[in-house]
Amino acid sequence: MPYWRLSGFYFFYFAALGALVPYWSVYLRSSGFDETDIGKLMALLMLSRIVAPYLWGWIADHRGQRMLVVRLAALLAAVTYIGVFFSTNFWWLAVVMLVFSFFWNATLPQLEAATMSHLGGEAPRYARVRLWGSVGFIVAVIGLGLLFDRVETWWLLPVVLMLLVGIWVASMLVPERELEVHAEHPGPFLQVILRPEVFAFLATCLLMQASHGPYYTFYTIYLSDHGYSKTLIGMLWALGVVCEIGVFVLLHNVRMRISLRQILLGSVMLATARWLLIGHFPDNLAILVVAQVLHAATFGAYHASAVEMVHRFFRGPHQIRGQAIYGSISFGVGGALGSYYSGYTWKFVSPEFTFSIAALLAFTAIIVAWRWVKPEVA
Repeated sequence: MPYWRLSGFYFFYFAALGALVPYWSVYLRSSGFDETDIGKLMALLMLSRIVAPYLWGWIADHRGQRMLVVRLAALLAAVTYIGVFFSTNFWWLAVVMLVFSFFWNATLPQLEAATMSHLGGEAPRYARVRLWGSVGFIVAVIGLGLLFDRVETWWLLPVVLMLLVGIWVASMLVPERELEVHAEHPGPFLQVILRPEVFAFLATCLLMQASHGPYYTFYTIYLSDHGYSKTLIGMLWALGVVCEIGVFVLLHNVRMRISLRQILLGSVMLATARWLLIGHFPDNLAILVVAQVLHAATFGAYHASAVEMVHRFFRGPHQIRGQAIYGSISFGVGGALGSYYSGYTWKFVSPEFTFSIAALLAFTAIIVAWRWVKPEVA
């Protein structure tokens, strides 16, 4: 397995995410946008994930060259992103971010499928590779937090461009891997999706990501408005990801005793509590620290278990499109809805109400997973 080459891709990809997710909304506010416009523009980063992963997954599926697709998409993402330097007009940025994210969001699902293929029968080791993405996120979020206490947030733009180039270079180093072949025919792709346990799993992921909307869109702005420095906010973001790394390191051993279904349910339950803590106790640093520690479950354990469940549900020639549909439904539909509703409720109701909606969405996900994701399949 090309451990370090795969890890390098994850490092740069999630470093770019660590720059965009916490600080893109801050840059937009400094450029004069209000909360509803910020919500819409952040939603566009997620919106293309509804179509892009599946479309590019279909291309990779039929050509059998997923890394070629990753390399092309990574290059086009870097090139189209350059448009952000030319204007801060809402519609210009909307088009640029939509086109950029169409290519950027194509890369990770294919790389996830490639990683699982390289792992072969050792799928639980996925977390050991993925943890380098968390390291990249930490480096970006802390480094930029320190930077933005000293310089304007405009400097986010060239930093992200350099990271996108890093993603492309890393993609050139990851070798192709033959698709996993099974003797049994997996059946039509739509038939797999419509299996009750698979449909319920995808619905759970959609609700879970929609509940993250206020956090990914407004967490940095929220804490800034309550008097926290960018440096401290960056450290809080990083704390959550450090705990996430701990989960990735230990999850392989935990998986020997706990089922994927139990991990999924526990993660979503803790997400409900996390959004209530952040939303209603923003002035209590100790509670915010506890809430960030819960990121170990609400993203780390959740995502690692979800990727392995996708690998189980979608077999053989459906692997690439399985990872793509997971990204489309959860991060695409769920992420876009989360950013969109949070922009409106943040401006017209309150941040506390917005995080309460997030908690309600996570609680609904618990019910769906408990009722329909059966123990015998996960």
